[in-house]
Amino acid sequence: MTTRQQLRRARKNTRGSRASIIVASVLAWLGMTLVMYPTAAAWVSAYNQSLALESYEQQVVEASPPPEDQITNAEEYNSKLSSGAILAANTNVPTGSGSLADDELNYWKLLDAGHGLMGRIQIPSINVDLPIYHGTSDEALLEGAGHLQGTSLPVGGVDTHSVITAHRGLANARMFTDLDRVQKGDTFSITTFGHTVSYQVIDTKVVEPEDNASLRQEAGKDLVTLVTCTPLGINTHRILVTGARITPTPSEDLARAEAPAAVAFPWWFVIYAGTTLAGVIVVWWLVRRMGRPAIRRVRVDDERTTGEPTL
Repeated sequence: MTTRQQLRRARKNTRGSRASIIVASVLAWLGMTLVMYPTAAAWVSAYNQSLALESYEQQVVEASPPPEDQITNAEEYNSKLSSGAILAANTNVPTGSGSLADDELNYWKLLDAGHGLMGRIQIPSINVDLPIYHGTSDEALLEGAGHLQGTSLPVGGVDTHSVITAHRGLANARMFTDLDRVQKGDTFSITTFGHTVSYQVIDTKVVEPEDNASLRQEAGKDLVTLVTCTPLGINTHRILVTGARITPTPSEDLARAEAPAAVAFPWWFVIYAGTTLAGVIVVWWLVRRMGRPAIRRVRVDDERTTGEPTL
């Protein structure tokens, strides 16, 4: 075999090795991207929710009527509410209906800080900090938690029962994914227009879709039930987590309600970016090095055969 043929074969082998490295590197990067996507998407969702809560605080300050009147109107609405939640059977996300003795108060205009934003729910035991929106439409539940229309507005009070619902198992957000980990004795708090009320969990259960009796008002009680679907991805049942009002509101809950929503530093991005950069450098270095040894060996062998240096 001539030197020229040997060089051509060496270059061909080098190109093949180079292509294999590039393909393997791209596949590895795509695999890492797929693995990191849920974490990244959840972080972006949490960041957007923190921005919504940040803007909510400013909107409450500028609200008209002022926060005190908003709470008073919400309490009046609750006192006039004549029926609790009514849930359709075999639906994944609860919907609600309810009526007032008269039409003096409009649900959609009460506790509205803009874009349907009503308040904030915090569940320390599972690191939940979500904005609460009016209703349970798809749009609302993609942004945060939703208040089930037809149940009491979440400002507390005797003979009230509010229902807050959120998605579980979304690929791009945590929401109420960990609600099944909440246990009796855990607490959560809801803040609406600067008014914070706290609840201690007294009951957790999984029910059939048509079981809605436990979502109605109970005489003399101040309750909030958190609702999400289960099992993950199947959604044939509902998780109900019910809390009873704690009075007075614990000081740590008041402090937590005044603090900005905490979003963890995106270490996942540091790892992802660092790994990607390292991969690019390694591939670049290997591609440059892969072609040299084979060609050099051919030249050395040719020199030994001819006794003359190969240019």
